[in-house]
Amino acid sequence: MFNIKIPQNRLRKLRTFGLGKKVFEFTNDKETNLIDLCSNDYFGLSRDKDIIKAAYETSLSQGLGSGSSRFISGTREVHQLLENELAEWLNQDKVLLFPSGYQANIAAVQALANRKSIVIADKLIHNSLLTGVRASGAKLIRFLHNNPRDLKLKLSNFSNKAKSILVIVESLYSMEGTLAPLKEIISICQEYKAELLVDEAHALGIAGTDGKGLCNEFPKSVTMISGTLGKSFGSGGAFLACKEVLGEKLIQNSDPFRYTTALSPSLTAGALKALEKIKYSNWGLELLDLSKKWRDEIIKIGKFKVQGDCHILSIIIGDENETLRFQEYLEKKGFLAIAIRPPTVQIGKSRIRITIRKTFNQEILNKFIEALKSYK
Repeated sequence: MFNIKIPQNRLRKLRTFGLGKKVFEFTNDKETNLIDLCSNDYFGLSRDKDIIKAAYETSLSQGLGSGSSRFISGTREVHQLLENELAEWLNQDKVLLFPSGYQANIAAVQALANRKSIVIADKLIHNSLLTGVRASGAKLIRFLHNNPRDLKLKLSNFSNKAKSILVIVESLYSMEGTLAPLKEIISICQEYKAELLVDEAHALGIAGTDGKGLCNEFPKSVTMISGTLGKSFGSGGAFLACKEVLGEKLIQNSDPFRYTTALSPSLTAGALKALEKIKYSNWGLELLDLSKKWRDEIIKIGKFKVQGDCHILSIIIGDENETLRFQEYLEKKGFLAIAIRPPTVQIGKSRIRITIRKTFNQEILNKFIEALKSYK
């Protein structure tokens, strides 16, 4: 299928190349199929025929790329349709699309904080949010992961020392698989009159009522929601959701929104079709049930420390070299399960992170459990 020549001294870094459900390992002309346990395509929608058709037909009629920023000639009707549908689904006034989640998170922080602000963020927030804090010029304070008591302590110490306070959390943490105690966090933010930004990238489509994320239960209590379209939606791009006034502020003042080529019309159309499917499915609940089954089966072996509240599960190994050895072992057993090491996670907490997907069947689970049992 492929004939790629890779110099032997580069083999280790380039040996895996992901293609959806199949992953190919290249050693000169050798090809090996692996079961991908890493993808964030939780529902397999990147391969859904209806979604691909919607993207294809939009590409034929409107072109592959938008060709310009939203303020020049980049805006298409499909952008506005998706923004309106997402806003209605999430019970928010305004949604704005971005080409990537990284870009959206930078825009979100810059919209809510500046050099006169203090940002109090969960210790494990995504790198894109930290980049946003640096770009805003705000002072950064970290609180212990998912620890409302520590958040309250930090707010009590700093709430009178800045013009504004912004709290940043994720609803579902991408490396830990842990859900935020959002109700408590919202209550504390309200007590100290702090703004709250919640990154729902990994939760949307799965967690919360009807897969609408954890914020949906508190639609007027969260200042801004960040979400991506490249995970559960199987497409690409991202969005910010907020109240009308803040949305207008983003339109007028957000450089990451103004000065970039608009999201591809085809990706937008694909995400719109994906939203239609997610709305009228029980996939989120089914995936949570399946994930619990995987977690229980791994724990039952008794050899591994496993964490994760939902479909993201981390098998904590600790030592970096041992985690890499575990990755190589799993590759030999037919699985792609990448070692996650510092600086992505803390020193001493290297892990194999796996993501459970709707397309996984009992045969895959059985094969993985047998591989874990045989590991020494």
